[in-house]
Amino acid sequence: MIRKSFLGLPGLIGAGTAKADWALNMPKGITALSAETYDLHMMVFWWCVAIGIIVFGVMIISLFKHRKSAGVQSATFSHSTTAEVIWTAIPCVILLLMAVPAAETMIKLEDSRDPDVSIVVTAYQWKWHYKYQDEGVDFYSSLALPSVDARRKESGIDPYSVDNYLLDVDRPLVVPKGKKVRLLLTSNDVIHAWWVPELAIKRDAIPGIINEAWFRAEETGTFRGQCAELCGKDHGYMPIVVEVVAPDAYQAWVDTRKDGGAQVAQLEN
Repeated sequence: MIRKSFLGLPGLIGAGTAKADWALNMPKGITALSAETYDLHMMVFWWCVAIGIIVFGVMIISLFKHRKSAGVQSATFSHSTTAEVIWTAIPCVILLLMAVPAAETMIKLEDSRDPDVSIVVTAYQWKWHYKYQDEGVDFYSSLALPSVDARRKESGIDPYSVDNYLLDVDRPLVVPKGKKVRLLLTSNDVIHAWWVPELAIKRDAIPGIINEAWFRAEETGTFRGQCAELCGKDHGYMPIVVEVVAPDAYQAWVDTRKDGGAQVAQLEN
């Protein structure tokens, strides 16, 4: 039994990773701020790489050149004021070089003034509600039915046969290209997090609190994300899908949603 378990382990590991999408770095995204965030990330990364090479290089050279087997005698001084000033001043300069552009980017990220579109995003266990403040459009966005069917135990459906398994919804968030979109995020029950990597947005949705985020998409297309806060047993089943369309297509979508909403209201009455 033990031998069979070990033989099946490679297959189990391979099954979990065979078709997983993964990357070694964060995406550049489709907004100016997401590209700026990526550049900031890479700047800090290369600073860390350079610091690591220098520090470990000095350590290795020191250990090799001053080893006891080479007959080197230990120094008798207790400290060096010059060395202490140098290793204090250099990190301060490096931190300033990182902090200034980081602060500039953070200020831009928080500047949600004068949006073209404002959307209230309310999180639920386990779906999203979107309300376009100025358009009179609102709807729930839930996990798409093909993924719902495939996730059921003993459904007989191979998850790999489902396009965008667990990353597709029945109603995506639709926004216009080139327009400033402000998101007002809150929650109806527990803490969730609205996360779409290509937009460089990962913001908590907290009951009783309104958090803001904004973006201006420079490319059309479909971009996917997920709830990034452990919010309950179905946390893994509340994806986010954002469709960026041309302004004319967006207006046509809004008109369609308004007409559809009016028809639903008439039927209910």
